[in-house]
Amino acid sequence: MRIDVEDLNAYYGDFLAVEGASITMAPPTVTAFIGPSGCGKSTVLRTLNRMHEVILGAHITGTVRLDGQDLYGPGVDPVNVRRSIGMVAGYALAGVHKSKNDMDGIVESCLKRTNLWEEVKDRLDGPGAALSGGQQQRLCIARAIAIEPTVLLMDEPCSALDPISTLAIEDLIDDLKASYTIVIVTHNMQQAARISDRTAFFNLTATGQPGRLVEYADTAKLFSTPQQQSTEDYVSGRFG
Repeated sequence: MRIDVEDLNAYYGDFLAVEGASITMAPPTVTAFIGPSGCGKSTVLRTLNRMHEVILGAHITGTVRLDGQDLYGPGVDPVNVRRSIGMVAGYALAGVHKSKNDMDGIVESCLKRTNLWEEVKDRLDGPGAALSGGQQQRLCIARAIAIEPTVLLMDEPCSALDPISTLAIEDLIDDLKASYTIVIVTHNMQQAARISDRTAFFNLTATGQPGRLVEYADTAKLFSTPQQQSTEDYVSGRFG
């Protein structure tokens, strides 16, 4: 599904964290949000499924639309929004009830889609914490797709993972993009270049100032011929 963000301002209480962001993401694509710490990229990600407002005092102005529907419009249930857009939760937490046979089939299907089934099928009753970091991350993705969302949001899904586990997650993201609009926050420039179709660069002028969307383009173009000097400085490693 297509996500349209227009003139988004995101607040934490009175503090303006992100100012005037407008961006469109459409399937089948992976969009990467990049930028230095504190620039608002994770905040924007959370506004896409109304997780931002879970924080006390947090709110937005502007619009976020999913295939034309205003996700912050009157009468829109935020729980349904989070169910449609990358909510990492099981069926019980999402308020969906299935029979045991249905649940068994869903578990197997989702674990197979995340290339995890063969690794865990003999220990399904064990704790998720007993899995490796890479397996736990794939389990989180399996839980996300179990409730059949249309969009997947991922905030640094490969943080602290070893290169082999990182490659497994990246391969999984590439497989899933045929079925979902995927938005990923990453600090890894090489990862953004490898897995995303389009990249959005966020920046801020100084600590305590709001973050802004500086540039949004096809990934190959943004990394090879950025239009803004700050984008070039960031992707070339001069700061950040």
